[in-house]
Amino acid sequence: MSLKIGDIAPGFTLKSKNLTGDFKEISLSDYKGKNVVLFFFPGAFTGVCTDEACSITGGLKEYEDLGADVLGISVDSTFAQEGWTKQFKIKIPLLSDFNKETIAKYGTRYPDGVFVGMNGVSKRSVFVIDKEGKIQHIEILDDAGKLPNFDKIKEVLKSLK
Repeated sequence: MSLKIGDIAPGFTLKSKNLTGDFKEISLSDYKGKNVVLFFFPGAFTGVCTDEACSITGGLKEYEDLGADVLGISVDSTFAQEGWTKQFKIKIPLLSDFNKETIAKYGTRYPDGVFVGMNGVSKRSVFVIDKEGKIQHIEILDDAGKLPNFDKIKEVLKSLK
């Protein structure tokens, strides 16, 4: 079953380490009553993912001004995510879906063997979730070399203010 606009976003609780250096569990339910932008990305330390995360970090104030919290999700370990964020000064919480459960719920998993032979990696994807937990925007890219439409994401967020 694939998700569609208007569906309630599937809940999750994932570990994060990159902003504080300490392990922290972050749940989607922690953001109840807030707009959330979920960015799924294939892997830390890769070129396009680094461009994406740095672009989001550079524009973080704009997302905040639009009333949104931003979270990044990948199947990387919390340790890899922490090292990546330190090296590139990424300022958004990154959540480790190491067990690949959240990418399954959101339908972002590449078929096995498609992404440079690695199984269980997420497609580059974006979900905008409104204050009531409903999905208002979905973008799932089959081509990992492409970036999401940041302008469209911001347009959706403006409509939610």
